[in-house]
Amino acid sequence: MLRLRTALGKSPLVRALKDGTVTSDRVGFDFVEVDPITRAFRRQTRGMEFDLCEIALTTHAQARAYGKPITALPVVLLRGLHHGALMCRADSPLRGPADLAGKRIGVRAWSQTTGVWVRGVLRDEYGVAPDAMTWITEEDAHVQEFTDPPFVQRMAAGQDLRALLLSGGVDAAIAVAGLDPAQVRTVIPDADAVAQEWSRRTGVFPINHVVVVKDALLAEHPWLADELMRLFVAAKGDSPVPYGVEANCPAIEMLMRYAAEQGLIPRAYRVEELFVR
Repeated sequence: MLRLRTALGKSPLVRALKDGTVTSDRVGFDFVEVDPITRAFRRQTRGMEFDLCEIALTTHAQARAYGKPITALPVVLLRGLHHGALMCRADSPLRGPADLAGKRIGVRAWSQTTGVWVRGVLRDEYGVAPDAMTWITEEDAHVQEFTDPPFVQRMAAGQDLRALLLSGGVDAAIAVAGLDPAQVRTVIPDADAVAQEWSRRTGVFPINHVVVVKDALLAEHPWLADELMRLFVAAKGDSPVPYGVEANCPAIEMLMRYAAEQGLIPRAYRVEELFVR
């Protein structure tokens, strides 16, 4: 049996794989717990530590740009509508996205996939370009070779996004955990309804995390991709989250366009350049 050193997060979509409810007689998993799973992305792209690894789709695209020998399975372990991820203080003078020009926006990393989605929406829907703002980040990209653009700054040691947002050190921030709902609001008014309308209009439901496999293993075991897909599909059970390239192509293509426009990758990669077919 082929055994894979594996890092997967806490998504209920993989619980049956991790607890042994879904198994295979051809491939097994040696699970390494990484919490939060985002820490595994850095370990994978910098050290190729895992045979099978959950990873952000933007990170995977950047890994491809720098020749990292991994390919994705069309298995979506995290997705969501992100209009509401852009938050400001409840007493902020910001009235909407148009007011963001010239402001300071906090995000964990310039390459964080939720941030890529939010910036793409700001540009497409509201005409606010990413370089019209200053971006304050906690860390660099998972892919070590990538350099942030000049309008991105690293926060000082000991600072964190939540404190910066609440103190006014940044005017808004993306995907900050632990906020008191009474202290903040969305920059985009009625963000959830706007996001749902956007998704219906564009036909896109944003993808964040997929799963990658080492290219050497896919080449050595031609059956491996199909067997892994069978296992992941079985593990998700009756979840409505769609797997497969065709179902997720609109989201993949839009994110690749956004990532290229934002300088994260040299061009918008085709789906077949990133995923097994």
